[in-house]
Amino acid sequence: MTLALVLAIALAAPGNLEKKNITIAVGGKTLFYYLPLTLAERLGYFKDEGLSVEIPDFAGGAKSLQALMGGSADLVSGSFEHTVTMQARGSPVIGIVLQTRYPSLALGLRKDRAPSYKSPKDLKGLKIGVTAPGSSTNFFVNAILAKGGLKPDDVSIIGVGASSGAVAAMEKGELDGISNLDPVITRLERDNAVIVVVDTRTEEGMKKWYGPDYAAGCIYTRPEFIDKNPNTAQAVVNAMVRALRFVKTAPVDKILEVVPPEYYAGDQETWKAALAKAIPGFSSEGKFSHEGAESVYKLLKLFEPSVMSAKIDLAKTFDNRFVDKALKK
Repeated sequence: MTLALVLAIALAAPGNLEKKNITIAVGGKTLFYYLPLTLAERLGYFKDEGLSVEIPDFAGGAKSLQALMGGSADLVSGSFEHTVTMQARGSPVIGIVLQTRYPSLALGLRKDRAPSYKSPKDLKGLKIGVTAPGSSTNFFVNAILAKGGLKPDDVSIIGVGASSGAVAAMEKGELDGISNLDPVITRLERDNAVIVVVDTRTEEGMKKWYGPDYAAGCIYTRPEFIDKNPNTAQAVVNAMVRALRFVKTAPVDKILEVVPPEYYAGDQETWKAALAKAIPGFSSEGKFSHEGAESVYKLLKLFEPSVMSAKIDLAKTFDNRFVDKALKK
């Protein structure tokens, strides 16, 4: 995008926006899963679109979803899985730009527990940490259990967040295992606190557990927000598409310069190495595919009661119109 076009957008957008001050909730902002959101914020892409964006950070995706449904957030940077579960529950939300196409989740077990793990059946009775109950990290555990013939209540799920608190809970021995994302998992591996037994941070791991295509992290919102604020929704997507292009093309060192120091917790080299492995999992352009949505639906049908019993129209879980317009720029 040329400087002239950026300036044109910045000058033209404020007069067209239905709502300039918006809130985008997130559950674990420091995770790579949500990195495009941070980049859009810190590189000034939202401001270029005439937006003033507040980003409250919750312990997990289920909490940010609650903020949206409760009216304290306009949009969420979260898991696409929530668009399927909420349609099943009669309160639909819609994805408007895809951030990540890999789940990028991993299940790590304490070093004394890992040797006895041979299959998902061996998780029975364990205490497993997740970002928050009902979040994508919890869904991941449920999916693993289902493939081993177990039910969600065959383990104890404990919310530990997505940052230093999650690392501390594992290293203090409060948990038998943890389902989380990077950089949390990489830090625990670095400290020899866990051994990863299920990993979807790579293309091979994703295909094994989720299939060849998947809709993972995205920006989603309620249909009524889109109806009332189409120009605002377009501005959000414009900024996010620019952020996706940045993360896919910028050197890792350049990305490091943009994020706050707390993101890498004093260990830049580990953070950079983990990010380099994570970059293939980011969406190149922000578009959803029916195949990716279908993979999410099939996964949730394994264990989520509301999805098992509902008829889901996947075409209503995402809207590519805004990405299509952003890409034309």
